[in-house]
Amino acid sequence: MLMRKGNNIAVYLFNLSVSDLLYTFSLPAWIEMALQRHMSEFCNLVVVFMHNTFYVSSGLLCCISVDRYLAVVYPLRFHWVRELRTAVVVCIAVWSLEITICIILLHHIGALRAFSSKDLCDEQKPMAVEDANLVLTRFTLGFLVPIFIMAFCFQQIMRSLRQSTSILTEERRKVGLLLLFLLLTYIVACMPYQIVMLLRATLETGACVWAVRLTDPYLVTVAMTTINSTLDPIIYCLISASAQNEIKKAWGVFVRRKGLERTVGIQLVS
Repeated sequence: MLMRKGNNIAVYLFNLSVSDLLYTFSLPAWIEMALQRHMSEFCNLVVVFMHNTFYVSSGLLCCISVDRYLAVVYPLRFHWVRELRTAVVVCIAVWSLEITICIILLHHIGALRAFSSKDLCDEQKPMAVEDANLVLTRFTLGFLVPIFIMAFCFQQIMRSLRQSTSILTEERRKVGLLLLFLLLTYIVACMPYQIVMLLRATLETGACVWAVRLTDPYLVTVAMTTINSTLDPIIYCLISASAQNEIKKAWGVFVRRKGLERTVGIQLVS
C-alpha cells in the first residue's frame, strides 16, 4: 500500500522483510550444520542463501540510513535519490552486489569447483586458513562498513537537528530515533556473532581447543542474529506515521469484519 503511494522507504522495507524471512527460514539449517548433523543435497544452496540474505539486510539498512540522511540534512536536494524508482534500482543493485561478492569469495576459496558436493556444509574444525580469510573479509565489508555508514548518517542527522529551528523538527526527530533504534538493534543482534566469528578466524585456525570452546558461543550468537530480523519492521512501524496509519486502517477493517461476522452469527442463531 505504501509503495503504491510512492513511499520509497516501503521499497527498502519490503526487500528487507524478504531478506529477513529468507534468513530466518534458513536458520535451522545453519544450526544443523553447526552441530555437524546430516544435511540434504540442497545444503550448499541453503548456505549461500544464509550468507547472502544476512549481508543483504546490512546493505538495505545502510540504504535506509543514507536515504533518511539525505532527506534530513539535504531536504531541498537529491530529490531523485528519494524517488520510488531509484529505491527499486538500489535494491536490485544491493541484491546483485551481494550475490556477486558471494560468488567471488566462494571462487576464491575454491568452493565453486565442487558446488554439487557438501563442501560448504561440512564445516571444518578447526577453521581452515581460507575460511578464516573469508570470515575476515565478510567482517570488514559486511559488518564494519555498514556500522560506519549507519553511525555516520545518525551523527549527521543529530547534528542537523540541533541546528534546525523549522516546524519540521519533530518529524526529523522521528527520523533520528528510527536510525538510532535500527543501529542499536543491528549492533545488539549482530555484533556478538561477528565477534565470535572474528575470534574463530584469529584463534581457531590450527587450534582444536578453541574450536571446542567457541562452539556454544557460536550457536548462541547465530540464534541472536534473528533479533535484527524481528525488530526492524516493528521499529519502523512504531515510529513512522504513515505505517501507523496503514496499521490502524487494517485493524479497523479487521474489527468491522469481526463485528459483521458476529452480527450475522447472532441473526442466524435467532
